[in-house]
Amino acid sequence: MALNYIWIAFFIVAFTVGVVKFVFLGDTEIFKLMVDGLFDSTKSSVMDIALPLIGTMAFWLGIMNVGEKAGAIRFLSRMVGPFFSRLFPEVPPNHPATGQMMMNFSANLLGLDNAATPLGLKAMGSLQELNPEKETASNAQIMFLVLHTSGLTLLPISIIAQRAILGAKDPADIFIPCIIATYVATVAGLLICAVWQKINLWDRVVMLCLGGLSAFIGLLVWYFVVYLSKEQLTEVSKVFSNAMLLFIPVLLIAGAVWKKVNVFEAFIEGAKGGFETSVRIMPYLVAMLAGISVLRYSGALGLLVDGFKWVFVHLGTDIRFTDALPVAFLKPLTGSGARAMMLESMKTFGADSFVGRLSCIFNGSADTTFYIVALYFGSVGIKKSRYAITAGLLADLIGVVAAVCVGYLFFG
Repeated sequence: MALNYIWIAFFIVAFTVGVVKFVFLGDTEIFKLMVDGLFDSTKSSVMDIALPLIGTMAFWLGIMNVGEKAGAIRFLSRMVGPFFSRLFPEVPPNHPATGQMMMNFSANLLGLDNAATPLGLKAMGSLQELNPEKETASNAQIMFLVLHTSGLTLLPISIIAQRAILGAKDPADIFIPCIIATYVATVAGLLICAVWQKINLWDRVVMLCLGGLSAFIGLLVWYFVVYLSKEQLTEVSKVFSNAMLLFIPVLLIAGAVWKKVNVFEAFIEGAKGGFETSVRIMPYLVAMLAGISVLRYSGALGLLVDGFKWVFVHLGTDIRFTDALPVAFLKPLTGSGARAMMLESMKTFGADSFVGRLSCIFNGSADTTFYIVALYFGSVGIKKSRYAITAGLLADLIGVVAAVCVGYLFFG
């Protein structure tokens, strides 16, 4: 129901803003702009997202099936079982969903976007098998989705590459701030869902795992800062992320060969689901991206930013961060829109400006909440998202606040 009201609001708010611009500002092009954007987004949702996703989905679902036949998913399930059994009490021990979720989180962690989506959809499908109310999101599905939308990433390689293209003196200088901001958002999402679901956060296993992950990220950041130059950091990020994108399939295939699995047949069996899944999510993509498009082209987001500027001017605080807010507002809605706005900010203010850098941190500190809700829940037929959007947006908000703080800390 929440997604229903939000989608309706997109169109009503956009049309209202358009009418105001036409009547009071004499903007005769506003409705044409919105309609053109609507047509472009509906075409893009099918031609640029859903159809190209078929190939990616087929490959990674095939690889995932190879991994399942080789026992890799069961192995991962046993490895993270003690921790995940506390966060996902509805999921039985050693269930395939545990290993699938772990593979999705690992892909996100390494910045492997092309791999993360098919792996995540596979995990959501497994969680749906355990869901007693097929049209209503379960606690486990909400926890998984919120952790996914918080976008924990250690290697923001695409952002670093785009900064290099636009002539940043030190393209990798946003590396550490992005890790900090996205980690804060992820922990916030976990805590919000845990409180909502009455999960015992003081459990020894939970505390040890969260403490261990925090220590690992802290040590990794320390090593990169102390032992690698800026140029080496950029190169390591690029090489490591692409190497992992090849290493994961090779490792799963090698394991399947060791287990005497017919690898090719296992791959084909899993890949067949790529087309079916892509077709099933297409209407959800069209609906969500159409609503986002009219809201964006109406100028409603610009008015929201102007409102924030007015508030902070009257509070007497620094308002430089408000010029980067369009990226923060767009990120939960559309990844491509947030990326375009990030590039525009760097072109307008400079790649090494405070606004340019903060735009990059915003883009790297969260994921596309509405898009992921529509994509993942739509793929399994869930119509009632319960508190998933609320929890996801709260985590996004905390991530934005963290991004502003680390932005001023590192570059202010």
